Amino acid sequence: MMSDERTSRQVVIKPSADGACKYVADLLCGILRDAVEQRGACWLALAGGTTPRSLYRTLADRALAEDLPWSRAEFFFTDERDVPHDDVDSNYGMAQRLLLDHVPVPGHQVHPMPADAPDLAAAAAEYEQTLRRHVPPGPNGLPQFDVVLLGMGADGHVASLFPDLNVLNERERLVAADFIPQLGRNRMTLTFPVINAARNVILLVTGEDKADAVAGVLSDDALSRRRFPASGVGPVGGGLYVAVDAPAARKANLRGQTA
Repeated sequence: MMSDERTSRQVVIKPSADGACKYVADLLCGILRDAVEQRGACWLALAGGTTPRSLYRTLADRALAEDLPWSRAEFFFTDERDVPHDDVDSNYGMAQRLLLDHVPVPGHQVHPMPADAPDLAAAAAEYEQTLRRHVPPGPNGLPQFDVVLLGMGADGHVASLFPDLNVLNERERLVAADFIPQLGRNRMTLTFPVINAARNVILLVTGEDKADAVAGVLSDDALSRRRFPASGVGPVGGGLYVAVDAPAARKANLRGQTA
């Protein structure tokens, strides 16, 4: 959980969504450089949805202007919709168009989720094996990403971990595929065990419609936190960075946090 004393949490509030995205871009680039310097490569899990779009454009612009070791990065995804990769709704497709097409990363180092497979359970198990083959294990034996990037919905969901789903309690599988009643469609998602095994998790949240969820997730009240799946994010022994814009933070008690 976010309150786990083994998790180092930093909450940063920026006046605008652009400011929050710039902060996260700086943070991601720093993690990329440090990981390549220390371990020779960087393993990242990218978020889908609408929030990261501006971030990916910012990173693409920086890739043109700065010498960053993108060729040593290996990309995975936190979740995916049940559509082909070239579909306009594909998380992979969005990341490819806005970021991956603009950085010098070899194609074999990008691993999209096969969420349009006929057998989603088998595809999820296959993607878990992809993680285990390509992402080095951490102290607990699970694949350890250098960074997992997450957005958050107004209902507090992260990746495709939505409220009231059984997958929120998953302790064994690293990747799950399930029908999401709130959306009326299937999704594939990383689960909390592998998310919380990461060295760093970044939660990027923008927009006034997220204010209730941000307040709940960052509340000192356990009952308030429990309503929102994002409260389950807390990398054990790692760093959690929560970057929010002012509209998203307006209902939260964030005194003493970084501006």
